[in-house]
This record gives sequence, structure tokens and C-alpha cells, in this order.
Amino acid sequence: MAEVYIIEALRSPIGIGKPETGVLHRLHPVDLAARILRAVVEHAAVDPSAVEDVILGCVTPIGDQGANLARLAALKAGLPVEVPGVQLNRMCGSGQQALHFAAQAILAGDMDLVLAGGVEMMSRVPLGRDYPDRWPDDFPYPLVHQGQSAEMMAHRWRLGRDTLDDFAYTSHVRAARARLARSADGPIVPLDVAAPEGPPTRVEDDQGVRLSPDRARMAQLKPVFQAEGVVTAGNSSQVSDGAAVALLASEQAVRSHGLRPRARIAARVVVGSDPVLMLDGPIPATRRVLQRAGLSIEDIDWVEINEAFACVPLAWQAETHADPERVNPQGGAIAHGHPLGATGGVLMAKLVYGLAASGGRYGLQTMCIGHGMATATVIERM
Repeated sequence: MAEVYIIEALRSPIGIGKPETGVLHRLHPVDLAARILRAVVEHAAVDPSAVEDVILGCVTPIGDQGANLARLAALKAGLPVEVPGVQLNRMCGSGQQALHFAAQAILAGDMDLVLAGGVEMMSRVPLGRDYPDRWPDDFPYPLVHQGQSAEMMAHRWRLGRDTLDDFAYTSHVRAARARLARSADGPIVPLDVAAPEGPPTRVEDDQGVRLSPDRARMAQLKPVFQAEGVVTAGNSSQVSDGAAVALLASEQAVRSHGLRPRARIAARVVVGSDPVLMLDGPIPATRRVLQRAGLSIEDIDWVEINEAFACVPLAWQAETHADPERVNPQGGAIAHGHPLGATGGVLMAKLVYGLAASGGRYGLQTMCIGHGMATATVIERM
């Protein structure tokens, strides 16, 4: 049976997605993606001319992120003009879907080496900029904002404000601990960003992580989506800027180019779920991907589930009975941020390097997606 291997998976530091304060804001999205593409090729020590496609997810592909950002980033990265590129949008699952499409192209025998991941700069192109002014009159579902869906999730799984805030606090604590323990052999590519005056600013860490999170202050934040609700800015993911890319290879490419795989992709799925509740998709996605991989949740050593809202991993945990110590061991999007189209690649980079550092064998990544969908991937460390 053919296999797909992850040779390298790197990401940028994640910046706050605001023009006034975001440390990456001065970078153009094409430039940000190009820098990570170039870093992956260099780290993998692969001939750029051997790359057969570049697939990048981006949730709001207009303005600075339009015009097929993947092709533009490949050219800016210095890849040969013969290397094509394509941009896709499966909303928050875009980066992970890019990895799936790359794996499928390799398994089909169409390609042997593909760069895949995502980029999003919310400080330049805010979420929703591409939304229609109104939905069709006869649309069959009463679509709502994801924050309202998060309130529905919290109500259905009886998740109170303290439970959500405790989870968010733990995310920051774990992310801060991981940041302080960060070694040179990690997935984050340091970036030099031009400053208004003087030399460039060196960015090496995720900007949104609180090194000393204040649990009491978190409790004072007001609900955002319902007056008597439980979802706040503190227990939700941050708007962010970032990029992440992985190099995927066939068995033939591994042999012919002398590559050293970090992991193999054991299984991957995408599912649909209730478009109004919207955020429970990781539950059926996890069940399906584990079944395809022939594994149980007890076999999984490291989980990366996107913390779009604290209620998502908490509801997922209640249904899967996963060991909480194995779930987002280095914190998640509540702490480091959620650069929409890039997050699938960000979580995969964390998963690949997390398994290597911990000595674990199997890893699971899953993400909720707008309008009720979810992606899930199982990898095995090599």
C-alpha cells in the first residue's frame, strides 16, 4: 500500500491580527507565505525544482490575499516558474485540507513532492470581508455567527463559565511553558520584520501568549454574544496573522531524494455536521478517522484540536474521553492565536514536533469548520 510522508512542517510565529499592534502586520501575506515555503525547502534540503505543486489554504482570499496567493508566494519564494500553485478555502479547515489534497495527489500517483499549508493575515484582511450581503431568501438553515454556535455548544454540553475560563487559562499556562522551554530544534521560523524606523524587528515567539495569565481578570470579561452567555474574548481564539507549510512526499521521492521523513499520514477525513450548531464536527470526524486508522483514542499520544472556542475541545473531550494531558499539551489557539487558513498547518507543525519531543507514536489533529464541517488527520511518527 502506498504511503505519504511528512518530511518537514514549519510555521511562522503567530502575531496579533490587528494593524495597530500586530508584530507581523507590516509583512505582505505573499511575503509571509514565501518565507515559510523557502524555509521548508531549505530545512528539508530538497531540490526546489523537484516540487510539483504548492497548495495553500486561505479563508478570505481577496485583496492582499487574493489573485491565487499560493502561486504568488511560490514565485516570491524563488521556486522555479515550472512549480504551480493553488489556493483553497474550506474555511478554518483550509490549511489542513491543503495537506489532505496534497496527500491525495501523491496517493493517486500524480505527484511525488508537494508543499502544502496555509496563510492568513487578519490584520490586513479581516474575517467576513468576502461574505455576501445577504443569504438567499430560501436558504434551508438559519445560519448564525460562530459565537452564537459556541453558546449553543456550551449549553448542550452543560459547560459553565468557570469551566470554559479554566480551560482557557490552562491553554495560556501550557503555551507559556512551551515557549520558555523552546529549543532551537522547533517548528517556528524566526522572522525579521521591517520597522517604521531603525533596523528590522526580530519576531521569534507567538505574540498572543500570556506568560503570566490572570485568571481573575479573565473572570471579569463580559460575554460577547449573549448578555447572559458564557463565551468571552478570554475563552475564544484570537484573531491572528501567521503561515505554516509542510513538505509531503511519496515513498519514491523519499528514496530518490534521500529524504528523512518525520511522520507518515495514517488516515484523513472531512465530515459535515449541523450547520447551525456548527462546532461539533470534530466529534464525528475523530470517530471516523480513528476507525480508518484502526486505532482507538487510547492509542493517540498527542492531540491537536483547534481551540476556536473553549467549548469545542471540552465537548469533544466529553464525547471521546481523551486523556486531557494529551490534548493540546502546548496550549492552543486561545493562547497562540488562530490565523484561520494557516491554523491547519500550524497545528500539524506542532503535532509533528510534539510527537518527536515526547517520543509518542500516534498523533491526531482535528478542527471545527464554519457552516458545520470538520477535518481530522492521524499521523505516525517515524
